[in-house]
Amino acid sequence: QLQLVESGGGLVQPGGSLRLSCAASGITLDYYTIGWFRQAPGKERETVSCISNSGGNAIYADSVKGRFTISRDNAKNTVYLQMNSLKPEDTAVYYCAADIRKMYVLGCVDTGFGSWGQGTQVTVSS
Repeated sequence: QLQLVESGGGLVQPGGSLRLSCAASGITLDYYTIGWFRQAPGKERETVSCISNSGGNAIYADSVKGRFTISRDNAKNTVYLQMNSLKPEDTAVYYCAADIRKMYVLGCVDTGFGSWGQGTQVTVSS
């Protein structure tokens, strides 16, 4: 059974960096599109970034372009989200999600993803 576990969240000052990890078990990650999404208190969940199963293509929300980088290590069954130049508005619970459909079919919309992790809190504050 597919399980996703996020880690790497925490408290960081504005301008700082964090690297989130999404470790998968029960599947061979090579076949899955992976997405990162976030939800801030009182707000709807929003897209952060998605990566194709091969790692060759990525999609970013405009709000994180140039600051966040998604990557994957299929040999380790893990997807990463490197977050630099963090801002207070990046504060949210970050979730990773997986789906067997290819990214060119799935896009990068949360409602399309079938499997979700439990989330990791990221707080950007001085």
